[in-house]
Amino acid sequence: MRATLLYGAGDVRVENVPDSVIKHPTDALVRITASCICGSDLWPYASAKPEDGPARMGHEFIGVIEDTGSEVSTVKRGDLVVAPFAISDNTCAFCREGLHTSCAHAQANFWDGLPDEGGQAEAVRVPLADGTLVKLPVAPDSALIPSLLTLSDVLGTGYHAAVAGGVSERTSVTVIGDGAVGLLGVLSARRLGAEQIILMGRHQARTDLGREFGATDVVSARGDEGIAQVRELTGGEGTHVVLECVGNLPAYQQSVGVVRPGGVISRVGVPQYEEAPIGFGSLFRHNIRLAGGPAPVRAYIEELLPDILSGAIEPGKVFDVTTGLDGVPAGYQDMADRKTLKVLVNG
Repeated sequence: MRATLLYGAGDVRVENVPDSVIKHPTDALVRITASCICGSDLWPYASAKPEDGPARMGHEFIGVIEDTGSEVSTVKRGDLVVAPFAISDNTCAFCREGLHTSCAHAQANFWDGLPDEGGQAEAVRVPLADGTLVKLPVAPDSALIPSLLTLSDVLGTGYHAAVAGGVSERTSVTVIGDGAVGLLGVLSARRLGAEQIILMGRHQARTDLGREFGATDVVSARGDEGIAQVRELTGGEGTHVVLECVGNLPAYQQSVGVVRPGGVISRVGVPQYEEAPIGFGSLFRHNIRLAGGPAPVRAYIEELLPDILSGAIEPGKVFDVTTGLDGVPAGYQDMADRKTLKVLVNG
C-alpha cells in the first residue's frame, strides 16, 4: 500500500510500504477514504532531521472498516468511521472523565507515536477500535465528509480550547492564530455563546472565514501593537478568555498581553517552548489562569456530530484544497508557505 513518509525537513514522499494488518484482537483495519494535512505536521516538516526518519505521517482520517479483530464489538466491516488523533479505550478512569488523551491503557497513544501507521495513507491499523472509532451515519461520498473529518482533530481542538477556557455568553474571547484550529476556535466560541470574539490573524482570506464563523473583530497587528488594539477594543481590560492556537512563544506572550485580570489563557497550539512567563508580573499578579492541552477530541464527537449532520455548522470550510495522495508533498509545501489553509486528501 502507499503511505506518506517524512524523511527530513521539507522532504515528504509517498511510497509503497508493507500493508497494515490486524495484530491484536482489539484492532480494526481501515481503508482510508479521506484524510488531511494538519498545521501541527508543519512543525516536524520544518525541523525533522534525516537521521530520525523516515516517519509515517497523518493523524486525521475517515475510512471504511475492512476487517476487525475477534474482540471488536461496536464497529464492523463496512462501517464508515472517524478516528480521533489519539488512540484510547474509552473506558478507563481518565476516558470516563473526558480525558482520552491521558488514557491509561497500554496501547493508548497518539498516531504520531505508532512508527508503522499513519493517516495519510491508503489504509491503517487502528488499535483499541471499540474505544477509538466512531461510526458515521453517512456514505463515504457524502458532501458532509470535509466537515465530519474535522471531528478527528481541528474542530475538537478548537472546541476544547473554548471549553477549557470556560467560554460562555458572559465571556469575551480573543483567538490567536488564523489557522484551521484558530478559525474553528472562533466557531466554537460562537457556538458556546460568546458575543465578542476578536480574531488575531493577518491573512485576509482566513480572517474573512473567521468573520463568517463568528468573529466580531479582526486584529492583524502582532506584538505590542496587536495587544494595544485588542485592549482598545475591550475598554482597556482585555478579554476574559484567550484561545492560543499557534504554539510558539510570541503567541503565548501575546496571550499574556491581551487577557483580562481574572481571565484564562487556553492553549491548544502544540508548544514549541518549555519556558514561558508565568510569574508575578505575567500571570500571578492578576489571577490569570493557564488551561488547555492536547484536545481529547473523542470526548466531543457525539456532542458536535449532530450540528454537522444538521448543517448548523460547517467546519469543513477550513479545507481550501483537495488532492489525492500524490499531491501530499506539494500540499505540505503550500501549507508551509501559507498558500493553503488546510489540505484535504481523498483516498
